[in-house]
Amino acid sequence: MAEHLREQQFAFARHLRDPQRYPAPPGIEDRRMAIYRDLFFNNIEGLLAGNFPVIRRTLGDADWRELVRGFYALHRSRTPLFPEVAREFIRFLQDRPVREDAPWLAELAHYEWVELALQISDEPAPRHDPDGDLLDGMPVTSPWAWALAYQWPVPRIGPEYRPSAPPATPTLLLVRRDADHAIRFADLSPLVYRLFELLGERRLSGRQALRQLAAEAGVPADDGFIAQGEAMLVRMRREGSLLGTALPG
Repeated sequence: MAEHLREQQFAFARHLRDPQRYPAPPGIEDRRMAIYRDLFFNNIEGLLAGNFPVIRRTLGDADWRELVRGFYALHRSRTPLFPEVAREFIRFLQDRPVREDAPWLAELAHYEWVELALQISDEPAPRHDPDGDLLDGMPVTSPWAWALAYQWPVPRIGPEYRPSAPPATPTLLLVRRDADHAIRFADLSPLVYRLFELLGERRLSGRQALRQLAAEAGVPADDGFIAQGEAMLVRMRREGSLLGTALPG
């Protein structure tokens, strides 16, 4: 009896996920099955439409629903949590072959997801000195500030602009959450992007990071360069992208 019930449940779930491929369990009226099919699919479709409104408008209703149907039928999520469904959708797009008519799809999805991800992030702030010396101390990046690089110009893509080839230069962005939980997007120059990357990935003093940045850029790390870099660090702390400097130990 238990094995029979288990098989019925699997047959029921397979049909709900992919009714074109898997028949409904025997003995259930199709009118009743249709209620469940629509309820489950529309629930996921509505959730994703709220998370990815630009993709939905850009693809159009038919292509959008077909895309969601593929996700619903084929993707095996790592978590059942509703706030993570959008991240699972990105994984689905990243694992699929690139669409010739929308080669930017996975990056655009990630760009749209970032706002939600930062809004709900509960990442704790590391211990830091908010007034520490940003040149001789080790600047601490905010866990709610992300430097992002995209091959495609994702902020511009939409129904009126669907590029077929990426531009020569990447799109570099800093996305951060303010103290009032507002999400801010800002363009970054390659130098500032790399500086933020260095501060986030290595335990460097501000001075060391600026010297490495100068070496990578092929320019002298003279007093003028260091002074401009320090001004940038101060501005990043003022806006909240840097929290301060690391505490000893």
